[in-house]
Amino acid sequence: MNRMNIPIFLLAVLLSASCTRKPYETVVPDSDLKGKKEITFLLDGKKGRLNVQAAMDDPTGGDATLRFYVITNRGVAFQSEDMHRNDAPVTVSIDLKGITELCLYVEPVAGDKAIEKAVWKNARFTVQTEPVLKIPAAEEPYILTPPPAAAPRINGAKIVGASAGKPFMFNIATTGDRPLLFEAAGLPEGLTLDAGKGLITGVAVTEGRYVVPVRAKNSSGECRDTIEIVIGGGLALTPHMGWNSWYCHQTRVTQDIMEKSAKAMHDKGLINFGYTYVNIDDGWEVKANSDDPVLGGPVRNPDGTIRTNKNFPDPRKMTDYIHSLGLKAGLYSSPGLTTCAGYAGSLHHEVQDVKSYCDWGFDFLKYDWCSYGREVGDPHSQEDLKKPYLLIDSILKRADRDIILNICQYGMGEVWKWGKSVGGHSWRTAGDIGWNTPELISTMFTAGFFQETIRQYSGPDGWNDPDYLLFGKIWNWQEERDVPSPMSPSEQYTCMTLWCMMSAPLIFSGELVSLDAFTQNVLCNAEVIDVNQDRLGKSGYRVYKRDFTEIWKKELHDGSTAIALFNQSPLPSSVSVDWKSLGYDAKNTVRDLWRQKDLGSTAKTSPFEIPRHGCVLLKVN
Repeated sequence: MNRMNIPIFLLAVLLSASCTRKPYETVVPDSDLKGKKEITFLLDGKKGRLNVQAAMDDPTGGDATLRFYVITNRGVAFQSEDMHRNDAPVTVSIDLKGITELCLYVEPVAGDKAIEKAVWKNARFTVQTEPVLKIPAAEEPYILTPPPAAAPRINGAKIVGASAGKPFMFNIATTGDRPLLFEAAGLPEGLTLDAGKGLITGVAVTEGRYVVPVRAKNSSGECRDTIEIVIGGGLALTPHMGWNSWYCHQTRVTQDIMEKSAKAMHDKGLINFGYTYVNIDDGWEVKANSDDPVLGGPVRNPDGTIRTNKNFPDPRKMTDYIHSLGLKAGLYSSPGLTTCAGYAGSLHHEVQDVKSYCDWGFDFLKYDWCSYGREVGDPHSQEDLKKPYLLIDSILKRADRDIILNICQYGMGEVWKWGKSVGGHSWRTAGDIGWNTPELISTMFTAGFFQETIRQYSGPDGWNDPDYLLFGKIWNWQEERDVPSPMSPSEQYTCMTLWCMMSAPLIFSGELVSLDAFTQNVLCNAEVIDVNQDRLGKSGYRVYKRDFTEIWKKELHDGSTAIALFNQSPLPSSVSVDWKSLGYDAKNTVRDLWRQKDLGSTAKTSPFEIPRHGCVLLKVN
């Protein structure tokens, strides 16, 4: 009889007979089951049993809270209560008959590095065939989104807001073979259409709501739709779409990088799906007290106006270039003396800085709390939290161009309850999901699914923002190198689906110039984006939850609904939908939005096989 060839196993007892096969009894050392989020075994499905104890190993104290699960191919076989330091181990006994895959899974509920405190103790398998440790294999990218058709399709936002008397620009995002020819009827006075580019520009004279029929045609066909232009009724009537430099370039960002990224957004076709903003994050200003010849120097001119560092020699030239592509430009600052990375903030120079942003031609401002906390002390009152944003909003409203305000203060003081009242067009609801790259997956799930609990505070002109889409190539600051997103392909589909279901801003922060085919496929599905940009602006909500399966529903402006199925389990799952309980009957038809494929009536839909951490996104008519 061969001994088990599994690296983490210590085989304690192996019983067998020469003629009659008896069960193996295999003990797994505690040390091999400590501090791991998930450990999966492959089994033969025959009669057997697992006995194990779920325990906390926290000799140093702390506030770690953990939840332990045993998950199998048949579902959740065990779930503990929340466990804390000094709690007694919980004994678990699992019947293994019919089980071919089993995962010991730990979910952190609270506490830094909580997973390190987890241990499965005295694990003993009694089985007919040796269990095999499943070594996780990297999931291969799989492309669900079909390529755009040759004929035109108008995508992205179908409602846009702006102020009277200020510069207006709106690109009619359209896929299809070029050249395209555009038509628009009934534009507000002061606005004109570039028929070759599909770009509406000018200065609207009169406030009001204007329903504008538009048509795009090429040699393969034509498409008709309507764009509602709202003058004087808000600036962010659908969630923002675009790109931000932070997670891929951080403070290594330069004007050349920004211009090349804008060119990539245009040339790779993201603009044709509604991606609009090209936003610089931290690092364009002069760095305070730095002797670096590129980054350092006086942070302001003698008249108090802010200076850019030498990586940004001509910001106006940069925004002119971005605008020439039909895109908009954004930048970053802080109400404090310095930004998070130590560059010049706007404290005491807010009016001057907004004038500079307008003179340079920017359209978007991310305003990051950062060092402002030192100005008000700790803890922060709600008055303290509101003050810098009320100030910057009052200045932006008087500015000579429209600038979107993104409030970035990580959810302090339940900002979703008051962010819109202080002028925010969006507000971050939690910390950076990518600050600790190895933990990105669990952070994304936590930040994303949390949004359902605050959905009532999000809507047209004021959106809950759980942070950026971290797909493609990003910067790992622990290792100081570029790495592919640690999210698996299925997890990236889940992230995009979740952000669309909750009407979150779609701001991509991976590297744009080297965008690969898979990442572009996740970012550029017109029917999925339609769910995000729906003019009704409602956030989705959970209608079903059992174990690690959730079903979300989102009402759309045309009377149809989006239905998302999420599998948060570490194992694949088969999910059946009880359409009747969701309010549908056999007359309703279902479309798979990721595959852009009609599935027929609800009565004909089969159970959905969803991979680990994967999803399905449907539209029900």
